[in-house]
Amino acid sequence: MVFPAHDGTDLAHHVVGTGAPLICLPGGPQDSVYLGRLGGLSAHRQLIMLDLRGTGRSAMPADPASCRCDRLVDDVEALREHLGLDRLDLLAHSAGANLAALYAARYPERVGKLVLVTPSTRAVGVTITGETRRATARLRADEPWFPAAYAALEALGAGRFTAENWQAVAPFSYGRWDAAARAHQAAEDGQRDEAVTEAFGAEGAFDPEATRTALAGFGAPVLLVAGQVDLGAPPTAVAEVAAVFPGARLVVQPDAGHFPWLDDASAFVSRVAAFLDRA
Repeated sequence: MVFPAHDGTDLAHHVVGTGAPLICLPGGPQDSVYLGRLGGLSAHRQLIMLDLRGTGRSAMPADPASCRCDRLVDDVEALREHLGLDRLDLLAHSAGANLAALYAARYPERVGKLVLVTPSTRAVGVTITGETRRATARLRADEPWFPAAYAALEALGAGRFTAENWQAVAPFSYGRWDAAARAHQAAEDGQRDEAVTEAFGAEGAFDPEATRTALAGFGAPVLLVAGQVDLGAPPTAVAEVAAVFPGARLVVQPDAGHFPWLDDASAFVSRVAAFLDRA
């Protein structure tokens, strides 16, 4: 389904499942298709998944600078208006959590419940050190792919950002590096546009101090889901993000990576659905 942003850019969203609507913001920035049905969460909620501008079926804007994360807040608000919702329940994954945090900071009265899944930490200024990532990686030392992946991780830490090294560390994103994980990782190729990615985090996108100050008074229920073995959002970093929100609940999913709904769909869905259903 297509609707107009405030600047006239055509934006697309996909609807799956039944129940009360849950707005889903993808990471990347990229096409929302990789979210699938979020492990079966669509049996509990109607998932309304937004393709961020310049990705998926959403149009590339006339001004690529409008893809900057703080400016995408207007697109989420346009979606709320399009759907006719007074308030929205919001789930965001990875880099999409930055957008969700900025939306919650600007429109706190518009958010019913907020779920952040393996969130990026940039919007609230939480730093993830190289040693934290390496320590998390070493939890996988008994995996057959570990030696090559860890060597590539060290190379990336030293600034050798080659396609081969990025490919080699892919197993760290999944709790199980099996056929399903490989297929999911391969499907993500080509889902990102370099110009959109560059604009998303461009200078001025984030003001962590202001965002943390705004969220200190955020009153809606918040759930954060971390993956025990996730390098992208290690549990210690997600705990720091949780501390930004008053009364937020943190769940660390055992043996899960950056996509916990793939690693253990039942555990993921039961926790998130119970949170969303709580009065």
